[in-house]
Amino acid sequence: MQSKETERTTIKRVLRYISKYSFLVILSLLLAVVTVVTTLYTPILTGRAIDEIVGKGAVNFANLFAILKKIAVLILITGTAQWLMNICNNRITFRVVKDVRTKAFFHLENLPLRYIDSHPYGDVVSRVIADIDQFSDGLLMGFTQFFSGILTILGTLIFMFSINAKIALVVVIITPVSLVVASYIAKKTYTMFQKQSQTRGELTGLINEMVENQTVVQAFGYEDEAISRFETINEELAGHSLKAIFFSSLTNPCTRFVNSLVYAGVCLFGAIAVVNGHLTVGILSSFLSYANQYTKPFNEISGVVTELQNALACAARVFELIDEEPLSKEPLNATVLMDAEGSVEMDHVAFSYVPEQNLITDFNLKVKPGQRIAIVGPTGCGKSTVINLLMRFYDVDDGCVRVDGTDIRDMTRRSLRENYGMVLQETWLKAGTIRENIAYGYPDATDEEIIKAAKAAHAHSFIERMSDGYDTVITEEGGNLSQGQKQLLCIARVMLKLPPMLILDEATSSIDTRTEIRIQKAFAKMMEGRTSFIVAHRLSTIKEADRILVMKAGNIIEQGTHEELLAQGGFYAELYNSQYINTATAG
Repeated sequence: MQSKETERTTIKRVLRYISKYSFLVILSLLLAVVTVVTTLYTPILTGRAIDEIVGKGAVNFANLFAILKKIAVLILITGTAQWLMNICNNRITFRVVKDVRTKAFFHLENLPLRYIDSHPYGDVVSRVIADIDQFSDGLLMGFTQFFSGILTILGTLIFMFSINAKIALVVVIITPVSLVVASYIAKKTYTMFQKQSQTRGELTGLINEMVENQTVVQAFGYEDEAISRFETINEELAGHSLKAIFFSSLTNPCTRFVNSLVYAGVCLFGAIAVVNGHLTVGILSSFLSYANQYTKPFNEISGVVTELQNALACAARVFELIDEEPLSKEPLNATVLMDAEGSVEMDHVAFSYVPEQNLITDFNLKVKPGQRIAIVGPTGCGKSTVINLLMRFYDVDDGCVRVDGTDIRDMTRRSLRENYGMVLQETWLKAGTIRENIAYGYPDATDEEIIKAAKAAHAHSFIERMSDGYDTVITEEGGNLSQGQKQLLCIARVMLKLPPMLILDEATSSIDTRTEIRIQKAFAKMMEGRTSFIVAHRLSTIKEADRILVMKAGNIIEQGTHEELLAQGGFYAELYNSQYINTATAG
């Protein structure tokens, strides 16, 4: 019941997308009518031509050639109409697919991080790429063959009834058998193709995960487990695909069997009519041609229905993505944050990723403009979550976050984030030149500004050593750079923009100690007069912070300067001493 309702809803939505191109649809239908009429009129002319050949020495060549000329003209008209119809169908299909894919990608860009974090990336990619491609194939086949097939069936019935109603009735009586068979197969194939699409998404997700993390896979000897998981999902996909193909492949032989019954019935009753003088041989040949043309679309339509089932199953998955709840709308009078002073307040904030699992409860924090706030604590204590809330990647469940006295939910997300500069432990670079990557947040930057930022980040020297310097093209995720070099480029990206507030989340975790000392000096200069939030595991890097927040289980348990916290002899002192002792022992 659920799948029938989903199918109906999906069809309605597809038709809404198609309705934008109603002119092309009408033109395609008119051309289909022309094609069908000219195609169906040809057998009548062929029958007349046969009747002009009465016997040996009794051929009316004048009439015969006149008929053949008409047939040639009809064939030319048919070919031209089909060519134009295919152009219309291609335009409709690929414009609809473009609209759906654009809508899906735009919606993806407006989905909350909660959705992205909770779904495999590969499955999301599969919906936007593979499923829409499958939808495109089915839709094109539907436009190309479905309408002309329906019109051919109706047209042949009209022509056959005009020639001989009794024989036409034989055709009509046997036809429902083909419809019942096609309907049964269509119901089965939709379910199978739906399962096939879902499993294909799972497989894409697994492959994406394994390829992106191949280093980790090999380092931990996970190859056998990865292969095992792949084989399990691949076997499941093969099973669903086999069932889908099996049921869809039944369509052609089953409908062909029914078509053969129709043809045999026409032959039998037509031959009797010729013997009794009710039909000429030429008219019978026309009738047989119509019977053949009448049954042929059933094969095509049943095949199209099968493809449409696959297309609708894929479209349903895409629409699921489009229907996901987007980011909450910004107020109509939302504030645009310009050149923030940098005062930040978190007032009685509560937040959890999973409703039944509390993470942050009654969190309070006041930061003055230009202060450097360090956040430390054990893994999972909520450090990165605080950053996510500050940037409004997630909205608080209770309480509020204010910047310059304004609730960040009352300002535009874009303006809020433009006032933050962020360097994460996980680097991200796009495929393109090094210059484009540094200027990612400031595309209009001059070469001098880019080079100055790279020098401040101590990235200039290694960039200059590369084959094309700042014009060197790097692969997606910066695959041809070391982790440290990638992080230096991310730091240069922030140093180029220099916004009024900074977030440094383990920003120097992949950099050697000597370079880190230089970067810390550059950071110290960069942070002057700017509100800064520093997440760090190495406590030696945050001694100069104005205030250190010590978090545990989503709450601040200690706060103060480095010296104050050491003097308290609490959790921070324990963390610091354990790192110092470990470092001294290792030395």
